[in-house]
Amino acid sequence: MTNDEQMKEIVRQKYSEIALQDKATNEASCCGSGCCSTEVYNIMSDDYSTMEGYNPDADLGLGCGLPTQFAKIKKGDTVIDLGSGAGNDCFIARQETGDTGKVIGIDFTPAMIEKARANAEKLQFNNVEFRQGDIEKMPVTANVADVVVSNCVLNLVPNKDGVIKEIFRVLKPGGHFSISDIVLQGNLPASIQQAAEMYAGCVSGAIQKQDYLGLIESNGFKNITLQKEKTITIPDDILSNYLSTEEIAAFRSGDTGIYSVTVYAEKPACCPPGCC
Repeated sequence: MTNDEQMKEIVRQKYSEIALQDKATNEASCCGSGCCSTEVYNIMSDDYSTMEGYNPDADLGLGCGLPTQFAKIKKGDTVIDLGSGAGNDCFIARQETGDTGKVIGIDFTPAMIEKARANAEKLQFNNVEFRQGDIEKMPVTANVADVVVSNCVLNLVPNKDGVIKEIFRVLKPGGHFSISDIVLQGNLPASIQQAAEMYAGCVSGAIQKQDYLGLIESNGFKNITLQKEKTITIPDDILSNYLSTEEIAAFRSGDTGIYSVTVYAEKPACCPPGCC
């Protein structure tokens, strides 16, 4: 098994575990956004509860932004959600697309797909479907989506360039994406970079902010816009699993920043031959 495959298996196992927890257990163990916790998975999440279409059973608190809030989804749109989890962003997107649209959630964790499908069944949504698959090779034909959204997922994928190429492929000409993700400025301590839990927790797999934006531009997207940015602060009790007290102090006073960004970009309406 390659290192990339090992990383993906770590993510699959952890998110399967989270999917199989009941909501109360998950909230108790992860503590939610902004509070002290021994888990890193939920410290970055934003509050979805005031958004139309919100379903608490689908919200596992695993995101780092509100991409559907910025995604400019219209009635009748086809929307793809990458790393759809229990279906939270899909159900909010469905509120925007209405009965005439279609929402496709893609996730590579079978337990998450099962949970999302059960939630869709309870809501009786016949235009929301969930497909198990790898977002580096999406189970979707080309030029099908008006909008792609994703919430804190690309940082979990070793081949980020491959995912961005896939987003370009599945978007219709003139389509766009709005993606929330974790990026860095400066370097993480080696002990955090090498920690499997911090990879699965969306931190050590993040890349430099300018590299992230550069990948989007180099793959042909236009009108790249930073819609939102917030600083992520990792609580000391999490850092203490990897760093000494002195190392935590040095990390706090250093120039490394961890940020949640929501990025918008468009696929050109007219592409070179062979591109669209």
